[in-house]
Amino acid sequence: MAALLHFSEAHDALAHLQTLYRQQIQHLRTAMQAYVDGHELTAPARAFYPLLRIQAHTVRRPDTRLAYGFLDHPGTYETTITRPDLFAKYLLTQLTLLQQNHDIQFQIGLSEQPIPVHFSFADNDHIEGTLDALRRQRMREVFDLPDLAAMDDGIANGTWQPQPGGALPLSLFTAPRIDYSLQRLRHYTGTAAEWFQNFVLFTNYQFYIDDFVRLGHAEMARPDSEYIAFIEPGNVVTRRTGLSPQEIDALGSIPARLPQMPAYHLVRKDADGITMVNIGVGPANAKTITDHIAVLRPHAWMMLGHCAGLRNSQQLGDYVLAHAYVREDHVLDEELPLWVPLPALAEIQQALHQAAEDIAQLPEEDLKRILRTGTVASTDNRNWELLPDNLPQRRFSQSRAIALDMESATIAANGFRFRVPYGTLLCVSDKPLHGEIKLPGMANHFYRERVDQHLRIGMRAIEILRKGGTQRLHSRKLRSFAEVAFQ
Repeated sequence: MAALLHFSEAHDALAHLQTLYRQQIQHLRTAMQAYVDGHELTAPARAFYPLLRIQAHTVRRPDTRLAYGFLDHPGTYETTITRPDLFAKYLLTQLTLLQQNHDIQFQIGLSEQPIPVHFSFADNDHIEGTLDALRRQRMREVFDLPDLAAMDDGIANGTWQPQPGGALPLSLFTAPRIDYSLQRLRHYTGTAAEWFQNFVLFTNYQFYIDDFVRLGHAEMARPDSEYIAFIEPGNVVTRRTGLSPQEIDALGSIPARLPQMPAYHLVRKDADGITMVNIGVGPANAKTITDHIAVLRPHAWMMLGHCAGLRNSQQLGDYVLAHAYVREDHVLDEELPLWVPLPALAEIQQALHQAAEDIAQLPEEDLKRILRTGTVASTDNRNWELLPDNLPQRRFSQSRAIALDMESATIAANGFRFRVPYGTLLCVSDKPLHGEIKLPGMANHFYRERVDQHLRIGMRAIEILRKGGTQRLHSRKLRSFAEVAFQ
């Protein structure tokens, strides 16, 4: 590894990270283009991720109310960096906090971690697709390909073990892990990572997306809207009335078919807008998409979806504000053991409750008739009602669960795991234990009456969280004993 350069200012450190990354990516792209053009490369074409290192000889506890931005112990800390253009604001915030809280210098150079050639392509580049089978096979002799061993989640899971004399991690994710997720986001959601906003809503029904699209286009027709663009799958951009193409570029096209989990983005200049993703039904999708959105370090994500009401006192269309979860989804059992509790986060809970009151326009006593706080159970078995001996029903009753779905506990658990503030507001769409199952007429009436209000409650909650200050959202409840310095 070449000698590291030292920087005392966060701005200078970020600028050098950007320069190094740009040089390395350009080297790979040039070599790849030559390879596609049929040239034989005489030596492997390699590039390396930038390395950020900090050495702290003494550490005093900084006077800060934040849960991040400081080092816990003396020692050497480091991380590899990717896409310092995309993460410029985030990186500058993290580096500035470390600069303010500690008397340190930033050491920057190239790491020993190679950049896989696939992660050097721009979003619209597909040049490897023009190669024949033999040339594609020979790529591994010339270029570094993705190495899954460099992409595990040991740091986030709390299972990572430092080597004797080795450096401690600065961030939850390594550069290859982030690059992998950026590629997956484009594949699953049909939009580029650049458009994702800091507040994310998940839903399990297209009805919510239809309303979000309608609201997004309505915002774009308002010249005074706080949002500047609405992005749909295929990176199709609708600009706010009055904005020029120079202010918001538009290169997208409507896809021939929707991606697996389409994403829609109501964009603000500060990226504190709203992203909404239709994750479909099931915990596998919920885990998959949150695994990847987590690398973008959002301020919060929340689930707005339908659920089965488990109590006779509930009515179709009632809301459920989750304050605890029964995790029978099982997709995170290895990464986050079932004995780990998922705490309710006060800021999210209060925002969702206040938003429901604001949108429903009901006094507190009347609100209690349609909004109930309680435990939500998430299962990986869509036909749990058909299991013999009513064992699931017994467990749900023992847990005091008031609602059942297939996604909420997964989203909350991955929020806890990746230190992303989380919350859940569900709407009762059937009551299978009481003979009220979804029937066409009943379902259509429910969708007309409740979807629009439910979505507006979620969007109002984001407004409340945004006004309350985003830094306070990243609670100490989500941090472990020995935590990384980056948010």
